[in-house]
Amino acid sequence: MTSDESIVGKGRFATDRDGHAALRRYVQAWPERVWAIEGCQGIGRHVANRLLAEGEHVLDVPPKLSARARVFATGQGRKTDATDAHSVALVGTRMSGLRPVVNDEQLAVLRILVDRRRSLGEEHTRKMSQVHHLLLGLIPGGAKKDLSAAQAKKLLATVRPRDAAGKTRRRVAAELITDLERIYQRKKAANKELTALVAATGTTLMDLTGIGPSGAARLLVEVGDITRFPDNNHFGSWTGTAPIDASSGDNVRHRLSRGGNRQINRVLHIMATVQLRNPTEGRAYFDRSKARGKTSNESMRLLKRRLSDIVYRTMVNDAARHMATGPGGQRGNDSDSSAAGSQPHTNSSDKPLPGPATTDPRTPLPAAS
Repeated sequence: MTSDESIVGKGRFATDRDGHAALRRYVQAWPERVWAIEGCQGIGRHVANRLLAEGEHVLDVPPKLSARARVFATGQGRKTDATDAHSVALVGTRMSGLRPVVNDEQLAVLRILVDRRRSLGEEHTRKMSQVHHLLLGLIPGGAKKDLSAAQAKKLLATVRPRDAAGKTRRRVAAELITDLERIYQRKKAANKELTALVAATGTTLMDLTGIGPSGAARLLVEVGDITRFPDNNHFGSWTGTAPIDASSGDNVRHRLSRGGNRQINRVLHIMATVQLRNPTEGRAYFDRSKARGKTSNESMRLLKRRLSDIVYRTMVNDAARHMATGPGGQRGNDSDSSAAGSQPHTNSSDKPLPGPATTDPRTPLPAAS
């Protein structure tokens, strides 16, 4: 497809080696080309990686954008392979600011490890839920919610059931606890490896309260180039922390966004939860927000929005420092490096729809009126 959206060729190719070779031969007629691939971090990753290895320029087309383009296609907007390909090509031609896919081995390694760390966490949660269910049948009232494998093992040692069902419960619970102990060791090793790799990137994300090695790694691999976001508001929309206008007539209100990158939204939610559990400025801001009449959910949303701004400033400062020192350079005492603290500040607008921040990020939050 050309810049005026004229279709100059089309075809259907298999995803195996022969199909890829046929595709490469077919596109030789257009030496100046850009590839638009849908879901380069998902189903389209293997195609994008092949093209990157061959020196091609690849753009990542979000599935939501191609779905919107498909609505205006002929054929009643039905989802077919031909319609999908046309929609992806239209987005690649029309839209500016699409994320270019880069062959960054460091980020590729981080993605593999952070995905593995997340799967370990999910496996731990699933097995611990099974342990809780079994303990409920062995101990009246069950066990406390925040239970470690060592505590579960200690509790299980006090139980001596005599019936066959109880003995089976105890045996299965013991097996699950043994699995949990192994998972814990793997999580510990994964955290150690992630910490070293994240530190090697030169980022200061782990200096923020509530962001650990997994959160920092997830931010790095999902964001990629932070400069693709013009400002903190675009970044907030991408993270799903910017509220959506839901006003009607004289009733002015905003609702929580269910869009955005849900993995990054989860990182920000964990960051906010950690700050609420500790005597931080984030906790103080949350309390002041509730004192102004906001609900707990509204106060949490406002806090996450401000934490999104802090993460954005931190990554922008890291990128600027990296450009100033060059790859492998030493971090200097850049005055901007301390501009992004780990607490919410007044440079994040207190409005439901925040505007560009211009004030000093180190200015304390205003007292509740």
